[in-house]
Amino acid sequence: MSVWVDLLGAEVRYRGNKYQTRTIEAGTGEPLVLIHGIGGHAEAYSRNLKRLGERYHAMAIDLLWHGLSAKPTFSNEMVPAYAAQVVDLLDSMNVERAHVEGESLGGWVTMELALRYPDRVNRIVLNTAAGVHWKPGTVDEHPETGVNLLRERSLAAIRDPNRETVRKRLEWLMASPDRVTDELVDIRHWLYNYPPTNDSLTCVFENSFGGDALSRIPEDDLQKIKAPTLVLWTDKNPGAGPDAGQRLASAIPGAQFYCINDAAHWPQWEKPEEHDRVVSSFLAGEKVG
Repeated sequence: MSVWVDLLGAEVRYRGNKYQTRTIEAGTGEPLVLIHGIGGHAEAYSRNLKRLGERYHAMAIDLLWHGLSAKPTFSNEMVPAYAAQVVDLLDSMNVERAHVEGESLGGWVTMELALRYPDRVNRIVLNTAAGVHWKPGTVDEHPETGVNLLRERSLAAIRDPNRETVRKRLEWLMASPDRVTDELVDIRHWLYNYPPTNDSLTCVFENSFGGDALSRIPEDDLQKIKAPTLVLWTDKNPGAGPDAGQRLASAIPGAQFYCINDAAHWPQWEKPEEHDRVVSSFLAGEKVG
């Protein structure tokens, strides 16, 4: 399996009014924005774009300060900036509303969109989403295998971006390290060595993982999300298991929950057919699970 074989027929574009956003797009129909996690890039959804594009105008994006999107002056209000970027993208396309899926940090951005700009989102998918400030003692988040290990590997990969450090960072995402392909390492290795991206991601990583730039969403605020929601989780998610996903779904009115087995933090890559079937069914208004 190859990223660019999977993406044959897709289109790379740069969109936006205020911000330049790199997109990889496939298909026509209702717009569907796909948002990667921290340190990621649009290729996180390379195994899904064409299949999702059979029913939707699927667009995987690079967030600000990531990949090849704009690198404005770094903001300590990162997540609101990411949400504003998505709205800017939709404005540049004259799109009133879009479905949105976000993985990890992308799920956090998706919740921010649903709270700040409820008139701009249709259905939302929260894929192993980060960013909720849980009430003490209610969710076991395992920081030793979750956020602390992610911080360690992220900083190592951006400060010394060789193939070994980049591979170790990618392996954190997977239930089995052999799911990290050489091509995926090559793509991220290039991006992490690209000076503008290296500089900006250094700021992102140094100000994340408990830093001042990321103010988590209070659990009680989740009840304000009105968009139909699917919480998509995995049995091997590092740091926060299915109980966290179930609690997230129970906190959002009417949300559905689905757990993908034998996957960690990138179910869209590890189990692409199951991911796409479940997401497509949910976006079509069907009950999943």
